[in-house]
Amino acid sequence: MSDSLELFPASARISPAGRLQIGGCDATRLAEEFGTPLYVLDYATIREQAARAQDAFRSRWQSVLVLYATKAYFAPFLARLYRQWGLGLDVTSEAEIVIARHAGFDPNLIYVHGNNKTREEIRAALDTGISHFVIDNFEDVSNLEALASAMTPPRAVNCLVRLSPNIDAHTHRYMTTGVADSKFGLGVGNGMAERAALEILQAPHLRLVGLHFHIGSQVFDTDALREALDAVLDVAADWRAKFNFDFRELNIGGGWGVAYHETQTTLDVEAFAENTTSALRAGLGARSLNEDLKLIVEPGRGLIARAGVALYRVGSVKMIPGVRSYVAIDGGIGDNVRPALYSARYNAFLANRMNEPATQEYAIAGRYCEQGDVLIEHAALPETRVGDLLVMPVAGAYQLPMASNYNLIPRPAVVLVQDGNARLVRRRETVEDMLACDLDV
Repeated sequence: MSDSLELFPASARISPAGRLQIGGCDATRLAEEFGTPLYVLDYATIREQAARAQDAFRSRWQSVLVLYATKAYFAPFLARLYRQWGLGLDVTSEAEIVIARHAGFDPNLIYVHGNNKTREEIRAALDTGISHFVIDNFEDVSNLEALASAMTPPRAVNCLVRLSPNIDAHTHRYMTTGVADSKFGLGVGNGMAERAALEILQAPHLRLVGLHFHIGSQVFDTDALREALDAVLDVAADWRAKFNFDFRELNIGGGWGVAYHETQTTLDVEAFAENTTSALRAGLGARSLNEDLKLIVEPGRGLIARAGVALYRVGSVKMIPGVRSYVAIDGGIGDNVRPALYSARYNAFLANRMNEPATQEYAIAGRYCEQGDVLIEHAALPETRVGDLLVMPVAGAYQLPMASNYNLIPRPAVVLVQDGNARLVRRRETVEDMLACDLDV
């Protein structure tokens, strides 16, 4: 069982009674106090992962900005922590901008992304003082220029063009974002990226300062990342020759692979940083490009995934003779759509009986009215009974942000644990919360 704890938060332990502890808190007692489904986030792991990413790159490159990709999971408490630790933010919506503003984030450390930024979102970002935008289409250019010029006084906006270098990240097709057929970015080979660059240069209030690429999520293929880096540096050199492009910022995206089960290995951040900065230094030198540029990385999942676990109560065990056995829990696709959407694989354990050997195989079924609501097709567990507390590790990213109210079931509560203390950072939704936007009630 000790090997399996590698998937859990850094503070995870098993008590003498065989119960899971996280951040010094007993998971069984957390479930009793706060109810289930319950998401538990470990402060120590959040801090450790942020520090590792910062140290890995800052020790190897002179000017580095680590942006937390808020789409992985975002909340006011997390924004305050990342501000204190000196991270920046990659945001894609007005609500994310509002949370960042309330947390006191320096607007110069916020970069606005999105393949369809609305004028309202752009205006909200400019009003907040944000000056960096990642250009994903031609409308971004015209909308930014119009809104920046209309401000009093007019604003200068720094732009990075998001390139689509047509590199396959070898991940799930819904997570591959750097190929030619993608809704993200502007193609290099088809001339779209260069056209956007020229439009930016012609806009009085926009400044072309850099390039951005992101080839996908859950990326373990570092060769693909190296290939994409070379392609982007070729673009920078080409644009310098054609229109004297002043290459000052390079954003290499995120998507660092994280282990969700025992057959995967989390991307080694230190090795990745070493290989990336070495390749970048060599690539810039070979093309006589500016080696003083700012290097930007955007880990999201890589900073938060391992920090979280999801706790569920077992409500029924259904054994179908000659077929298989189902363990039904009180959560499912409403709080974790990833298995249905991405065929994501997870491991499960019994938090109240961590030391007992796995003797049975079950399908972990959610409570939602979909046949596809199965979080794990083949889970090895001790003989499981009604009332057991099931835990799924690596639950910190892309679960709560993609949660829904399907079947009008409230979304779960979230607690932050540290040194034996548990703090409720998001209460469980109520029926009243879900009906708050309906007018005929």
